[in-house]
Amino acid sequence: MLEALLPIILFVFATSITPGPNNLMIMSSGLNFGIGRSMPHFLGICLGYPAMIIAIGLGLGALFNRFPLLHEIIRWVGIAYLLYLAWVIASTREVGSAEGKKPFTFLQAVAFQWVNPKGWIMAVGALAAFTTPDGTMLLEAGRIAVAFILIGGPCIIVWLMFGVGLKQILKEPRHLRLFNITMGLLLAASVITMIH
Repeated sequence: MLEALLPIILFVFATSITPGPNNLMIMSSGLNFGIGRSMPHFLGICLGYPAMIIAIGLGLGALFNRFPLLHEIIRWVGIAYLLYLAWVIASTREVGSAEGKKPFTFLQAVAFQWVNPKGWIMAVGALAAFTTPDGTMLLEAGRIAVAFILIGGPCIIVWLMFGVGLKQILKEPRHLRLFNITMGLLLAASVITMIH
C-alpha cells in the first residue's frame, strides 16, 4: 500500500513546496496581512485545489479534450490574471496596502485555482500519472486530492509563515518595496513557462 502511495506523496510534496503562484501569493499575504487575515486564502487553496482535481478527474478533462478552445481560453485568462496579480504585488509599497487592504477571500482563492496554469499542469499530470484506465476514477482522484490536503496544506503553511516572518525583516519601506517588486517579478516570470 505504501509503495503505491509513495510516488503520489513525493509528487505532491515536490509540486507543493516549490515556488508557484499560490505559494508566492500566500507568502505575500502573510507578509502584508498576517496569519489570521490570510486564513481564508489558505483554506481556499487547500480545499479549492483538491476539489478541482476531483472535478477534472470526473469529466472536465474529457470536456477539454472535446473543446480544446475552452481550455485555451481558461489558460489565457489565468495568465492575464497572474500578470495582474504580479503587478498588484510589485506595486505594494507598505505592509497591509496590497489589494486595497483586503487579502484574498476563501471564494477568491478557490476560484483562482481554476485560472492557475501551474495548478492545471499539476492536476492533469497527477491524474495522468496516478490513475489507471480500469480503476475507479472517483476513488483514484479522491486519493490524489486527499494527498494535496494532507501534504500540500503544510507546504503552503511554510510559505505563509515565511511571509509572516519576513514582516520583522522588512520593516524598512525600501526593503519591503524591493521584496514586493521581486515577488511580483517572480510571479510574472512563472507565467513565461506557461506561454507556448
